[in-house]
Amino acid sequence: MVDRSGPAFVVRPGEGRPIDLGAFGMSLKASGAETGGAFTLLEAAEPALFGPPMHIHHDAAEAFYVLEGAYDIFLDEEVFTCPTGSFIYIPAGTRHGFRVGPEPSRKLNLYTPAAMVGYFDALSAAMASGAADPERLDAIALDHRMEVVGPVPEGYL
Repeated sequence: MVDRSGPAFVVRPGEGRPIDLGAFGMSLKASGAETGGAFTLLEAAEPALFGPPMHIHHDAAEAFYVLEGAYDIFLDEEVFTCPTGSFIYIPAGTRHGFRVGPEPSRKLNLYTPAAMVGYFDALSAAMASGAADPERLDAIALDHRMEVVGPVPEGYL
């Protein structure tokens, strides 16, 4: 059993560890180390029409809460338009992706149990070194129990 106890903590507006991903940025609000492995919480600010390839998380459920703007959420073969205030839950093992609407948007990403910080850190390092390409993206994803199942869209890397 994972120890979920630990000290309480507060992250105020503008706080959190930044993760530079080139086209977009994230802020780590809570990691598995801080939550006893219970969850990871990230805030993402993304440009209009941005989106990752379709993918599957094999070790964690993912949830989004739209703070600003709108997203098209792809769940298997369905598409949902999700404006500000929408909540999306994606069980582990579900094929999914998203596309930001016509305006820059912000969302919270919650992964439970804690996951994906290492993926975003590795992606950031690959992008900073100029080593990010679809093959490298696949390798980074597989290292973090994520499977890319769709093409990498233009503008993601």
